[in-house]
Amino acid sequence: MRPRPLLVLGVAIVLPGVGQVLNRTPVRGLIFVFYMLLLGTITYQLTTPEHSFTGRYAGGLFVYAISVLDAYRWAAYRVSATRPRSE
Repeated sequence: MRPRPLLVLGVAIVLPGVGQVLNRTPVRGLIFVFYMLLLGTITYQLTTPEHSFTGRYAGGLFVYAISVLDAYRWAAYRVSATRPRSE
């Protein structure tokens, strides 16, 4: 079963790392979640309380955005790679 790219995109936005699981790469999803938490914690510790929420968790949010784009890209690639070509 091939995951639909828009379905994977929606799930990846709501649940970080699950988009990779739907793409059958669960270790990749765990790595994304690990680094999201790690970099979110690091940037939280390095900033002051005067920074906004986005500024305090910038590292984690950056990895989150990359994981969502990665899940969608791989789902779209898998669909296009298995689609028969008409010539």
